[in-house]
Amino acid sequence: MITAGDFRNGVTFDIDGNVFQIIEFQHVKPGKGAAFVRTKIRNVITGAVTERTFNPTEKFPTAFVERREMQYLYADGDLYYFMDNETYENVPINADKLGDAFRFVKENTDCKILSYKGSVFGVEPPNFVELVVTATEPGVKGDTATNVTKPATLETGAEVKVPIFINEGEKIRIDTRTGEYMERA
Repeated sequence: MITAGDFRNGVTFDIDGNVFQIIEFQHVKPGKGAAFVRTKIRNVITGAVTERTFNPTEKFPTAFVERREMQYLYADGDLYYFMDNETYENVPINADKLGDAFRFVKENTDCKILSYKGSVFGVEPPNFVELVVTATEPGVKGDTATNVTKPATLETGAEVKVPIFINEGEKIRIDTRTGEYMERA
């Protein structure tokens, strides 16, 4: 059990059969009246974000979210197959559970599979990936204003903005959380 007074970012807990994760929390002690905890919480199954206030003495059962390291193997229609690194078991996961950051993941990449009570609800790709630029226009000489970017297509099919000096065939590092170019690899 966890009390609302012990809330911290990233803590998962159960309310009426739904699992929530704390995104932000704030302990408020007004001059008049009782203290309370203002939170922004996300339903880990549906992804819906809501704001809610709690009495600091309220108690909730903690929810254990399992994070397993698995390797992405291949896609077949709407199913994406992952291999458990310990048991070598193949696990199919539906495309709607992958999230936007998965567009930077290529085959044979290790990802974290998030599940609650055996039900998979999300896939966490690595924070940084190195991908090859497959298509981009060449930079124009003399076009050297600060922070000039151009679109580039990566080997996974994702499109990102890269600096003008990046050419086709170069390997670059991408931050999967923001989808931004970081540096040459």
